[in-house]
Amino acid sequence: MLMPSIFGENLFDEFFGDLDREMRHMDRRLYGKNAAREMKTDVHEHEDHYEVDIDLPGFKKDEITLELQNGYLTVTAAKGLDKDETTKKGKLIRQERYAGTLQRSFYVGDSLTESDIGAKLEHGVLSLCIPKVEARKLPEKKTIMIEG
Repeated sequence: MLMPSIFGENLFDEFFGDLDREMRHMDRRLYGKNAAREMKTDVHEHEDHYEVDIDLPGFKKDEITLELQNGYLTVTAAKGLDKDETTKKGKLIRQERYAGTLQRSFYVGDSLTESDIGAKLEHGVLSLCIPKVEARKLPEKKTIMIEG
């Protein structure tokens, strides 16, 4: 069946195009033009541990949480800004600092506990020390006999 030419070749691309563009740029409105640079991570492997460095510029220690659940280590950084438009410095005309939440998860295995992982924050870099732990060995494959 032929479609009228008013729809063009890409009917659904044109219909959903604006929504797709909005979704791609949503983080830019929250974090500005540097959104792609947030939470950059380096992972270094050593003989007995992994060293993970995460860039979190502008975040304080109390704005960062680390959670270990089901073998996943989740790093969350949340920042809020006061909305007072008049301060001691005068009326706020333009504000380029952001408010929002960043989150990233890493699979570290089921064998680790919270006390195994070390963390420190210096100069906007969160450094994690994650020990290597032997994975639990699965039992050998065994055949189960069927009666009857």
